[in-house]
Amino acid sequence: MIRHCIAAGCVATLLTNVTLAGDASSMVFKKHMSNAEVTGNIQFDLFGSHDFTSGPDMIHQGNAVDEFQNKSPWLAAGMSLVIPGAGEFYAESYWKSAAFLVIGVTAWTIAAVQNSKGNTQTKSFEGFADQNWSVVEYAEFSFNNLLSPSEQPAYANWRIAGTENRSPFDRPWEQVNWSVINAMERAIGSTTAGRYYSHTLPRYGEQQYYELIGKYPQFNQGWIDASPGWVYDPLNEGNVTANFHYYSGERRKANDFYANASTAVTIAVVNHILSAADAAWSASRHNKLHATLGLQAVPGQSNLEQAAVLHLKFDL
Repeated sequence: MIRHCIAAGCVATLLTNVTLAGDASSMVFKKHMSNAEVTGNIQFDLFGSHDFTSGPDMIHQGNAVDEFQNKSPWLAAGMSLVIPGAGEFYAESYWKSAAFLVIGVTAWTIAAVQNSKGNTQTKSFEGFADQNWSVVEYAEFSFNNLLSPSEQPAYANWRIAGTENRSPFDRPWEQVNWSVINAMERAIGSTTAGRYYSHTLPRYGEQQYYELIGKYPQFNQGWIDASPGWVYDPLNEGNVTANFHYYSGERRKANDFYANASTAVTIAVVNHILSAADAAWSASRHNKLHATLGLQAVPGQSNLEQAAVLHLKFDL
């Protein structure tokens, strides 16, 4: 236990008492200082009052006030779990409180900004796809080029009757029988020529719909700049349209924004947890520090005088 007492106020007297306690021995250092003349008592002038160090504790000699209140580690942890740094502030660890708060605010801000950019980018590339990719064009190429004449009759109703005169880019998702197209894709994927048909097209508007049309060459012919005579080349990944490449890049940007947001959220959550653990520890350490303020009788020139004493105790 380390105790540090500072006396000042009522008289111009400073008394310092430091005790270092170990397992086997202790050392006591006493020093008495006074603005008054020396008393002539060698023991008192050099070593301070014997009665002061061996007398009753300060708290029993005056109206002492405990200046340090115990902090609840559980409350500190809960506060920081909600708001990083709040528990440290409660435990009076102000620098750590500021550090955890800054990290938390920064991480959540980055997450919000990156997620917003991802949403904006998603709307952008989805809008581009709606205007430049057509399931009608894709299905028509698949039907005419990858089905044998004997297979075609089974899938001839892939397009909804009455939509033949509409532009293939005029809300094309309203012009097709989706289940028929999916069955046609599975049939083509089972052939040698159409083995690159590895996926069935999800319904319009689904997240996978927008992902697949810019990820697999199977869907290249749905793009507005596709060549009617295009032939799939598995050895040439660049054998797709410029729009396919552009769209893939735009979708990748959105994914990068979302990945950044996810990383920032992870950092923020970890910061909450670390702050909670540190707040509990800080509150526990705070409870080992105690302070009392009261009056202490100290020797003056001719008799005992009262001095205000701050008593600090830290339990190791």
